[in-house]
Amino acid sequence: MGRARVLLADDHLETLRCWHSLLEPEFEIVGSVGDGWALVEAYSRLEPDVVVTDVTMPGLAGLAAAATIRQRYPAARIVFATVHADRAILRRGLATGAYGYVLKFRAGEDLVPAVRAAVRGEIHISPFPPLHIAPDENPRDPRPVNPRRDP
Repeated sequence: MGRARVLLADDHLETLRCWHSLLEPEFEIVGSVGDGWALVEAYSRLEPDVVVTDVTMPGLAGLAAAATIRQRYPAARIVFATVHADRAILRRGLATGAYGYVLKFRAGEDLVPAVRAAVRGEIHISPFPPLHIAPDENPRDPRPVNPRRDP
């Protein structure tokens, strides 16, 4: 068997170029598209092994495009790559049947392993950044924070 075939979808050309350079040494990049409608059409025409798509794009969003593809092609393997470090969006992505959720700022570390995992039928999720709390905040204190309170 040859290299796994990957289709890329993002509305930012620089992002597509970055993903291409990360993935091309190991995978065959069969195409790149800039919106969800084009992704659905390209998937049906190219039948890639894995799709790497952004969550939010113009027209049909990546989540909706993934759901449409998985409805038509239940064996489709989709990896989301996104700026959204949001567990609710992660759950929505996994609910479409996605095999991966990569945070864009971690693409250099996580995109290739996520695509490899999808090829094997496994799930890969980027580690989420910790919740940042100001040193003087107590997240369990129900009182509102008042920046003008006297010491």
